[in-house]
Amino acid sequence: MNSTAASFVRYYDVESADGTRLRAWTNDAEGPTVFLSNGLGTNPHAWPALLRPDCGVHVVSWNHRGVGGSARPADGRVDLDAFVEDAIAVMDHAGIESAVVAGWSAGVTVAFELAARHPERVSGILAVAGVPGNTFATMLAPLRMPPAVSKQLMVGLARSAAVSGHVLAPLTRRIPWTNATANMLRLTRLINPSADTAELRTLMQEFCTTHPAWYAKLAIGVSEHQRVSLSKIDVPVTFIAGKWDMLTGARDMLSASERIKGSRFRELAATHFIPIEFPEIVLDELRHLLARTS
Repeated sequence: MNSTAASFVRYYDVESADGTRLRAWTNDAEGPTVFLSNGLGTNPHAWPALLRPDCGVHVVSWNHRGVGGSARPADGRVDLDAFVEDAIAVMDHAGIESAVVAGWSAGVTVAFELAARHPERVSGILAVAGVPGNTFATMLAPLRMPPAVSKQLMVGLARSAAVSGHVLAPLTRRIPWTNATANMLRLTRLINPSADTAELRTLMQEFCTTHPAWYAKLAIGVSEHQRVSLSKIDVPVTFIAGKWDMLTGARDMLSASERIKGSRFRELAATHFIPIEFPEIVLDELRHLLARTS
């Protein structure tokens, strides 16, 4: 089981370029600064190892538009351009000129897009269970489904959820996330049983506060972005893939790694939820990457 050391998160507000109020957060720990680009609609508790006061890295991040205290934009704008603008706003507010960027899931696309558009702001990238763009085409990879079919299917599901989410919301918000229900989720193998019960419970409690229809809207916004060009990526990069990941294919991550000179690739016996399944390995790889960038 994972360490159950106390965790800490401090929240504060930042205004993005279009006036959208964002709920930013930090662990206030001592150490080199790491800027975190989280998975869509997720929260700090997806990264338990980075919330411990003795983790050795100072993490700064934010909750996506309409999630966890961040306001929904007045015009409903939730696309990759907006996410990159949000990242820059949070970095500027924290006085971060350049940092290693850790990304998970769709947050990896944001991290690479940030590096491509603003290379002076990114000194390295830790890509966990995510690829640089065209995310939906890599889904269902363990089933060996053609990318075009995967993308069409998953985008269709997201569009359906944008409508059906209004029916599901009363149910998802009433799920009693106790140790027992968290253990039930672990036993389904949708999340590796190695995930700590208490940490998983906290993650899911917060995740289920996001309206399913809004989550689907966020996903559709990212799905419209094609693969990020890697030709301009000239910083140390580490990829951590999950062998049983149904949302980001490990082979696609390996392919991206092979196109970046000197990148590091590691595959774990994990699902998509690597940061909470193997938090200590993620932290070790982050420290290794920080050493490479220094």
